Amino acid sequence: MGQKINPLGFRLGTTQNHHSFWFAQPKNYSEGLQEDKKIRNCIKNYIQKNRKKSSNRKIESDSSSEVITHIEIQKEIDTIHVIIHIGFPNLLKKKGAIEELEKDLQKEVNSVNQRLNIAIEKVKEPYRQPNILAEYIAFQLKNRVSFRKAMKKAIELTKKTDIKGVKIKIAGRLAGKEIARAECIKKGRLPLQTIRAKIDYCCYPIRTIYGVLGVKIWIFVEEE
Repeated sequence: MGQKINPLGFRLGTTQNHHSFWFAQPKNYSEGLQEDKKIRNCIKNYIQKNRKKSSNRKIESDSSSEVITHIEIQKEIDTIHVIIHIGFPNLLKKKGAIEELEKDLQKEVNSVNQRLNIAIEKVKEPYRQPNILAEYIAFQLKNRVSFRKAMKKAIELTKKTDIKGVKIKIAGRLAGKEIARAECIKKGRLPLQTIRAKIDYCCYPIRTIYGVLGVKIWIFVEEE
């Protein structure tokens, strides 16, 4: 049996919520959807651009700092509320960072009459988020750490949280081998077939000197 459905889309409306909250007429829906994508890409590009400027950090903090878990967009008649859920908001706490980001986002907003309201929310348990674990694995692989060691270390980081299960899968030219393959490691339960099971999932590409590796992470948070 094929398992090709996205775990987040499969549970949308039950255990997963939408990340955009707004209403538009059918003829303006595609325009609003493209605007959301531009806002999210602008925020991610701003984070990546400023991360490259910073240096002299610790390995663990650098591997997962300023990783955005998700971005919520709430549109009203004259205001667009943007809530950035981030693991370690060190960069955005700097003086003038929010104002600079607002100027960049204002260029992406189609309507001049709408003002932006940006809020930063720190994730309570960063290593409960699959995006942060994927970024941690990516940082380890780029520093020539063994992929098995990186996967085991990522699962050890989840011990500090109250999750019930985690699965990590890496595919590609692992360890520089000529033939691509997939390696998987799992701990705990992962009931993907039930909708009431809250599953967090992410698919993350990693660019290495041997090619692109794909990382998929499933986290079983709780069951309703």
